[in-house]
Amino acid sequence: MIVSGEITLPAPREKVFEVLQNAPFFASCVEGVHDLKEIDATHYDAMLETKVAYMSFTFKVSVEVTRLAPPERLEAKIEGTPLGVVGRFTALSTTDLVDAGNDTLVRYSIDANLTGKLGSMGQPVLKSKAREMEKKFAERMRAAFAGAPPGAAP
Repeated sequence: MIVSGEITLPAPREKVFEVLQNAPFFASCVEGVHDLKEIDATHYDAMLETKVAYMSFTFKVSVEVTRLAPPERLEAKIEGTPLGVVGRFTALSTTDLVDAGNDTLVRYSIDANLTGKLGSMGQPVLKSKAREMEKKFAERMRAAFAGAPPGAAP
């Protein structure tokens, strides 16, 4: 399942890149993420709680930042295991930053695969949940950047 889209943020590309590398800030924009732990500069563990259709899931998630090309590209690999349910979640995330005048266009693509009980729920249900999470993430990012004074971290 591929989820992709764009967000325009009111900040220069270098600033957006710097902020997106800040794992605690990034995690705070993703609904349901908590207990983020930095293993090293490119590896993180966290918990993700979400509800899909009528079922609630808690995942133990590991993130590896696989490529940083400042100030234009970030790539990461995400792996998650739901607690109490057989299955697995894997995803590859690519984020490209493009100058758009005084703003930055953030283009992202997430190629996610789900196995086990979660994977059996069907693409339309999972795609709907992914779009819901994406919308909330974009709202939080825009709000953070809109509220930040020029030159300050959101």
